[in-house]
Amino acid sequence: MRWKSLFSIILLLFFFLVNLSFAEGKILILATTTSVENSGLLEYLLPYFEKKTGIKVKVVARGTGAAIEMGKRGDADVVFVHAKELEIKAVKEGFFVNRKEVCYNDFIIVGPKSDPAKVRTSKNVVSAFKKIANTKALFVSRGDNSGTHFKELKIWKLAGINPRGEFWYLEAGQGMEKTLFMANEKDAYTLTDRGTWLAVRARLKYLTILFKGDPLLYNQYSVMAVNPKKHPHVNYEEAMKFINWITSTEGQKLIGSFRDKFGNQLFIPNAK
Repeated sequence: MRWKSLFSIILLLFFFLVNLSFAEGKILILATTTSVENSGLLEYLLPYFEKKTGIKVKVVARGTGAAIEMGKRGDADVVFVHAKELEIKAVKEGFFVNRKEVCYNDFIIVGPKSDPAKVRTSKNVVSAFKKIANTKALFVSRGDNSGTHFKELKIWKLAGINPRGEFWYLEAGQGMEKTLFMANEKDAYTLTDRGTWLAVRARLKYLTILFKGDPLLYNQYSVMAVNPKKHPHVNYEEAMKFINWITSTEGQKLIGSFRDKFGNQLFIPNAK
């Protein structure tokens, strides 16, 4: 009897220590777009969040489409992405809750300094894409269902052009940084978010900014929690702590203070 009692006590102590360790070491799974990671924003922000809350964050960087799908499957607790139409659709479908806007920058067209398609003289981004297609200048698409890819496809559609299968249209199937390096190697045009461009431009000797400023190129980033009613196992409480922190005065000030090595501001905070 005494051995059984001792075994029961040891077993209870074991489960107590495991649960205590789990409670103290909660891990928040953050699915996000590659542009947020490539720019260095999360590497800058997360130590502040972890120090304040004690919550460790595991970052899984994918294209926005893949990040949203992770959340839909319950493989993440919170997502930080930039494709408003996809986000709102997913919220309406019940996969996510508490969507909050966090910050923004813009998309730009970069390409060879010689600018063979004369993109510099374009009136708007749609006409810039038309010039690239008409001159059959090389264009590298991310081709990964990311927020940037989603924006690019929208612009092609507005231009009345389907570039898929054309010899001059190359699909990288990669994140923003690798797509930029591919465009640099191929002497090609591409659409990029400004944050990633600023973070890696020093290594892109053949590319330059050729078009910017069209309202269509506005690039909003938002966070949203995976709906615990869909996936009861998710760390909803920790997800909300992250959402509340990154949209708080502290989080917003940190985003606004984030700079590249040249002193350029990469993201503009705009949480409401």
